[in-house]
Amino acid sequence: MKNQVVEIRPFDAATDTRKLSGIWLDASLKAHPFIGEPRLLEQRRLIEEEYLPKAETWVACHMGEAIGFISLLDTHIGGIFIVPNRQGIGAGRKLIAHALKRKGELSLEVYTQNKQAVRFYASLGFKEVSRRDVDDFGYPFENAALHFKA
Repeated sequence: MKNQVVEIRPFDAATDTRKLSGIWLDASLKAHPFIGEPRLLEQRRLIEEEYLPKAETWVACHMGEAIGFISLLDTHIGGIFIVPNRQGIGAGRKLIAHALKRKGELSLEVYTQNKQAVRFYASLGFKEVSRRDVDDFGYPFENAALHFKA
């Protein structure tokens, strides 16, 4: 199932916002169960109203269907999410490559409990530069800051 044709296109707020927040929610429920569904449902509104509009977002499509996205704040990856049943076909790698080509370097934070994501970033060459014991909301979920320079 790897290396299926994935195209990258710019985000269109009018048609993509609800679809991408759904992708974010589905992927977050799988990757971050420790946060809890009630908090993730609350955060979905922030994704739609705050994060997507403020970021440079690129959408991964397979056969014309949005299956994932990456949101950048300059060189920082604010988020990268792929529909759970489409993970492993190369969309995440393609989004990272697209962002690296545009920016030359990337940084991000990842929950250390999200072992799949930690392995994914390590496989791409991201290096850990620091850790903190709490997330952006002050909850006790360890985050690792990662960096990659092309």
